Amino acid sequence: MQRIMRLERGFTLIEIMVVIVILGVLATLIVPRVMDKPDQARVTAARYDIGNILQALDQYRLDNNRYPTTEQGLAALAQKPTIEPVPNNWKRYLNSPPVDPWGNPYQYMHPGINGDIDVFSFGADGQSGGEGNNADIGSWQLNR
Repeated sequence: MQRIMRLERGFTLIEIMVVIVILGVLATLIVPRVMDKPDQARVTAARYDIGNILQALDQYRLDNNRYPTTEQGLAALAQKPTIEPVPNNWKRYLNSPPVDPWGNPYQYMHPGINGDIDVFSFGADGQSGGEGNNADIGSWQLNR
């Protein structure tokens, strides 16, 4: 009986290079899509936050017959304003003055430019205007 000799073979350098190129191409296609997801999530969270702030402002108006002034700002939802007009039926509407997902305070105007009140975030760059993730996100963009 003859022994059949089998040679154990490894991968060649060309095979390894082909695999590396394929992984590189896949990474080039997939990584940008995955890396953009946190920014998209922050934009969605900002829209959700603005909706909640609008509800708190509506409750404030129901209790006090008016919205907070621009000077009182959104802090009026977390602590009783001391700037006139001081509300008579104030309650705590939020635990703390709201900040956007990028760590900046939400902006508030009454009267607003786009409606009776405007609540907005300047987006990722923290500055007015911008495009993409740096674009402003405002209450006027929500379906109310």
